Amino acid sequence: MAIISEVKDEGAKPSASSSPEPKPTSFVASFNPSNVVGFLEKVFDFIAKESDFLGKESVDKEIALIARVATDKYYKKKAEEMEKKKKKEEEITKKAEKEPTEAGGKDKQTNPNLRVPNKGNGLDLENYSWTQTIQEATVIVPVPPGTRSKSVECQMKKSRLKVGLRGQPPIIDGELFQAIKPDDCYWSMEDNDSISIVLSKQKQLEWWQSLVKGEPEIDTQKVEPESSRISDLDPETRLTVEKLMFDQRQKALGLPASDEIQKQAMLKQFMAMNPTMDLSNAKMM
Repeated sequence: MAIISEVKDEGAKPSASSSPEPKPTSFVASFNPSNVVGFLEKVFDFIAKESDFLGKESVDKEIALIARVATDKYYKKKAEEMEKKKKKEEEITKKAEKEPTEAGGKDKQTNPNLRVPNKGNGLDLENYSWTQTIQEATVIVPVPPGTRSKSVECQMKKSRLKVGLRGQPPIIDGELFQAIKPDDCYWSMEDNDSISIVLSKQKQLEWWQSLVKGEPEIDTQKVEPESSRISDLDPETRLTVEKLMFDQRQKALGLPASDEIQKQAMLKQFMAMNPTMDLSNAKMM
């Protein structure tokens, strides 16, 4: 919530022959990002009460011009920030590519405990490999050639996965990184030499750092989702995914997330629409 307070109308200084300058009037209003129109209504109610601005014949044109100028500034700055972010990401990528790799295919990174994801945005481990999309995780468990389905034991619970062959220690047995939807999960044999398991994520807008807790983790900042898969999503989900990806990149670069950018943009737009108001003491919450 943004609270704008202690706003002063500085208006033009009156001449010696004009009437005394009116005393500054305080404006206090609670700002809710989900109801911007309601906030603006309060602003205009305040202006109507304290001045004759809304009675001017050209008021519609002036307000439209202010809004258009503010919008142009917002998109121009957003484009500049995106360009800076892109260049910084490219620099980080180039720097990472130049760093030598450690034994076992593990790249040197700021956090040595994080690994670079495989092409499927998961990880290749000694006993199994896994990949993921934002909606599901796929696990491939190699088994001796000729293994039949009836020899497989696969338990997929909400927060736990256990996979192995009957009469042998489990190959995977642990708590999943995040909860799944057991009813939407399934497994099958692939060429009688591997078990393929598809896990439907309960939270379908988040990347997993590992399949099972306690196993090596990937750097989710280096996840590269397939654009074709994102384009298949419905518009609302796609916007949410793109926002999530944008916020992840911003966080990695030490830059503000989309919500903070939106708050700053709305404050600047309000300032542009009310150039005579002193917003030096405005607080963003």
